[in-house]
Amino acid sequence: MPVDRGAIAARVHAAVAEVVERQVKAGVDIVNDGEMSKPSYATYVKDRLAGFGGTGNTFVYQDLAEFPEMAKRVFGDPGRSRRKTPACNAAISVRDAQAPVVDTENLKSALGDMKGRLGFLSAASPGVVSLFFRNDHYPSVERYIFAIADAMRHEYEAVAKAGFILQLDCPDLAMGRHIQYADLDVKSFRKRIELHIEAFNHATAGVKPEQLRMHVCWGNYEGPHTRDIALGALLPVLLQAKPGALLFEGANPRHAHEWTVWREIPVPDDLVLVPGCIDSTTNFVEHHELVAQRLAPYVEAVGAARVIAGTDCGFSTFAGYGVVDPDIAWEKLRSLKRGAAIAAARARGRG
Repeated sequence: MPVDRGAIAARVHAAVAEVVERQVKAGVDIVNDGEMSKPSYATYVKDRLAGFGGTGNTFVYQDLAEFPEMAKRVFGDPGRSRRKTPACNAAISVRDAQAPVVDTENLKSALGDMKGRLGFLSAASPGVVSLFFRNDHYPSVERYIFAIADAMRHEYEAVAKAGFILQLDCPDLAMGRHIQYADLDVKSFRKRIELHIEAFNHATAGVKPEQLRMHVCWGNYEGPHTRDIALGALLPVLLQAKPGALLFEGANPRHAHEWTVWREIPVPDDLVLVPGCIDSTTNFVEHHELVAQRLAPYVEAVGAARVIAGTDCGFSTFAGYGVVDPDIAWEKLRSLKRGAAIAAARARGRG
């Protein structure tokens, strides 16, 4: 069936305006375009880069493999079941150089003259692309991931050039342990993701650290997460990356206790922490007091000026996928804002 690209572009433009307006009404200070132009946070690259014409990839989540009925629920979701993850079967190059530019223009238009609001655009990291798209072309993992890095550099720099914050999504650095690299022990996995970090730094060499954020997660799905690697085992490697802000899960019940590691590991003086304070896989609306409590240990660790309240992940990482009711998602964001305000007031009171 023919696709009316003009109609799609117009609808994406309008959708970005709508989602930005709703974020602002919910009290969000650093707003996103809702990834309205992308079928998912990672697999969209198949439409922007050449070289991905191979057969689709399959995934085994080690925690879900132990609970087959839960696996059916997760992978039977329409959004996940329709996602396309073709393998790399040819040299990678930029196919649609204009796409990220259009993304920046849509967000810029949506923000208009709004005062006190910053904008950010998210993009797939080289590592997460290598996770979802199997390599059937390059002679080594190193050659493959750096080829992705070189091709994605255009998108990263387009976002930065437009004046927005660039957020690279990197679930490969945590989730990769129980999916792509489940056969590796912890030491070997850390060695492998050091390569991912090198590719990350290489691809973002033209982006200032203060304009760059890195998001790390263990998978945005409701599941047992019993095979997740601990944050403490990852941090020494994660801190080799150059971004000025690190986003990580702090509400996920398998990781909410890990705030203690920030007391044990030296944190760079200029690193901003963005802990997730609301869960993106449950319809419970976190109480604003809980949000404030979750922020407190991070404020104690690095100071209020270097902490931003965040979400564990996005609420719909694939088009058609989302376990959280949309209206509840907005209520969660309102609670996040209120809790952050409480935490900030308490921090000022201590000062």
